[in-house]
Amino acid sequence: MNQPYGVAAVSAVIVATVAVGALGLRISRTTSDFYVASRSVPARLNAAAISGEYLSAASFLGIAGLVLAQGVDMLWFPVGYTAGHLVLLAFVAAPLRRSGAYTLPDFAEARLESRAVRRAAGLLVVVVGWLYLLPQLQGAGLTLGTLTGLPSWSGGIVVAVVVALSVAAGGMRSITFVQAFQYWLKLTALLVPLLFLLFAWYADGRPAPALDEPPGFRGHAEVRVDDGVTLRIGEPLRVTVTGTVDGHRHDGEPVELAPGRHRVDAGTVLGFPPGSTVPERSTAGGDGGTSTGWAEPRGHAGEEHPLYATYGLILATFMGAMGLPHVVVRFYTNPDGRAARRTTVVVLGLVGAFYLLVPLYGALGRVYAPDLLLTGNTDTAVLMLPDRLIGGTAGDLLGALLAAGACAAFLSTASGLTMAVAGVLTQDFLPSPRGVRHFRLATALAVAVPAAGHVVVQGLSVANAVGLAFAVAASSFCPLLLLGIWWRRLTAAGALAGLVTGGGAALAAVFATVMGGPDSGWPRALLAWPAVWSVPLGFLTMILVSLATPKRVPAGTDAIMARLHLPEAPVPVPPAGAWKARR
Repeated sequence: MNQPYGVAAVSAVIVATVAVGALGLRISRTTSDFYVASRSVPARLNAAAISGEYLSAASFLGIAGLVLAQGVDMLWFPVGYTAGHLVLLAFVAAPLRRSGAYTLPDFAEARLESRAVRRAAGLLVVVVGWLYLLPQLQGAGLTLGTLTGLPSWSGGIVVAVVVALSVAAGGMRSITFVQAFQYWLKLTALLVPLLFLLFAWYADGRPAPALDEPPGFRGHAEVRVDDGVTLRIGEPLRVTVTGTVDGHRHDGEPVELAPGRHRVDAGTVLGFPPGSTVPERSTAGGDGGTSTGWAEPRGHAGEEHPLYATYGLILATFMGAMGLPHVVVRFYTNPDGRAARRTTVVVLGLVGAFYLLVPLYGALGRVYAPDLLLTGNTDTAVLMLPDRLIGGTAGDLLGALLAAGACAAFLSTASGLTMAVAGVLTQDFLPSPRGVRHFRLATALAVAVPAAGHVVVQGLSVANAVGLAFAVAASSFCPLLLLGIWWRRLTAAGALAGLVTGGGAALAAVFATVMGGPDSGWPRALLAWPAVWSVPLGFLTMILVSLATPKRVPAGTDAIMARLHLPEAPVPVPPAGAWKARR
């Protein structure tokens, strides 16, 4: 990729983000402006903003990288990310808006009349937000490092500073415009290069990518392994080696690699003959099995228990969307419940259109960039393909457009997460008074913690890290919202026990996975994909403890349930532009 073009494109996105954030200084006047844009965002604008913040670096870069590495198995990610909004539409969107809350802790306290539940919900919002922010900064570091050659941690710090400035300047009003613009930029950045890439692939005459088979090298290929790696060979493979393999030094001579594991030291160059299968990087999961199709789609990922892992992924993505704080908070900005439902319907269309494009990049990567499987840089496939297929000035320009889209992806999601975390920190953890000044202080804190974690923790898979955040959200806020909205017998004791048990168990599994944890067998599978057991655990705990404490049903339950479910009186939607600055 041409670095000057890419740097210019990313700089333009950053400047636009800061400029709109600065505009927020003029149009945000009240606390309500900062938190929920005075609850007056039109449905279509809000839908574009939600789509902009929801489609993160995991969607823009990570999904294509996973499809490149593991083929059709990984289509469960975009399916789950999209289908999660169906649950939001059917069960949560309108009642949540009618609650009149600013944040998830606000809803918890209004529904259950308990400060303890509010504090627990607030703590989980902060944890989930930070856990989700970390892979966004990882994606930022990956993109900016690819463009500039700088250390990956520096890109994450740059994005953290930009996000903190834009959010602190204008709050929800300015971020709404930023995120809506960034959605359309991301969609354009994917669609335009993809048309050129598909035409180049068709003109090249190569067969369609085989998503259900391991990728291979079409011609002779030389791959430099910059970091030491262990490769798993399924069949005897003859390669030329310049470097060190299995402790033996070679200077360009052919080496026969027997089936099994082989250690390749950093700096080694491997030469592969035409038609050879790309060796698989050894993972902690063991040798795994062979996928039998859609019934066990995690088999190609090296999972020892692929069907269980599939259910873990489905539950986390289907149920986690309703518990993501940066998504939920945007429904509070709609004028009423009807607008919240309309917003969700439009979001389904916008998100679905986006996810039709991303897997095609992964499929093309299996043909033109299989070497990324060896280097482990599969998340860079989207950025690399224009140069691989087209090259020249056209390839540089298309690559720059993709870099701008990737920048918009992690900026928009990071902005939404920072907004949600800062709101909770301001209301529940910082001392009174809780005005705009405290909100800006909370914004700095909301960004500082994941930025520090980004510097310390490197090499996380962007999409997999986001999946862990979904699991925690699904295990805590999903039971709270569904039972709080639809079951009048929920008590504060039950909600608190469920949040602590379900959310705490999922969070413990996440940290065990990130820190290394068990490397094989059922212990690894249970910790790596906790939603299968942690989501039912959260629901079951809330229900059983609530049934055991029937006298602690809040006195105002009937009133709040009526407020959640009875339609509002017709409220005229403000005309376009009316919710902007009052002059």
